[in-house]
Amino acid sequence: MRKLLTYFIFPLLILGLAFLLYRSISEPVKFKNELQRRQNVAVEQLKDIRTLQVTYKDNFGHYATVMDSLIDFYNNGKITVMRQIGSEDDSVAVLHTEAVKKTLRNLKGEKLMEKLYEMYENGDNNLIIRIPQQTLVKDTLFTRRPNFDVNALRYIPFTDKQDTVIMRSIVKQVSGVDVPLFEAQMPYWSLLRGMDRQQIVNLVSEREDTDRYPGLMVGSIENANNNAGNWE
Repeated sequence: MRKLLTYFIFPLLILGLAFLLYRSISEPVKFKNELQRRQNVAVEQLKDIRTLQVTYKDNFGHYATVMDSLIDFYNNGKITVMRQIGSEDDSVAVLHTEAVKKTLRNLKGEKLMEKLYEMYENGDNNLIIRIPQQTLVKDTLFTRRPNFDVNALRYIPFTDKQDTVIMRSIVKQVSGVDVPLFEAQMPYWSLLRGMDRQQIVNLVSEREDTDRYPGLMVGSIENANNNAGNWE
């Protein structure tokens, strides 16, 4: 019996304890690494939503209330961009442009720019001109990302399109002034789907105990925070 304990049972117990110890150390590390990976993807998506919402507000004066409006704005909307001819770092061009403007002092705003552009087209290439132009949103935003899919913005990543981003927008009185506000949220219970449940419970509890949103979010309809993300 002593030999059985010495050569079989004790080694098995030691191996079992070693495995449990390894698991107790490795599981939190694996969870943390996967948490960081998923958060990186989610943060990029929330930044894209913020960029699109800010552009939407610049165009309409308020934020989109639903994701469908935001997606349609990207696909079909137009915005005004400034096309610049010439460089303001060119001191000769700056002086020449100012001199020409003095001869056209009877013209203002858009009419002045139109006249300067006409002179540019007729051969005066030493002018600095800023011309407003209408362009499609999709031809302006995210153009350096060939795989950008605006429709994917509505879904929380890693949920197989089962959970959607929680988005809200309002106009709130702040110091007597109407201020448009928006927020977009991805709760951990969705973002971390399929990961260790107890680890998620611990993370959510820690966030709630410290009065922090249990997930990732950008903007806030409670407080004007300049559309900051809670990861920043």
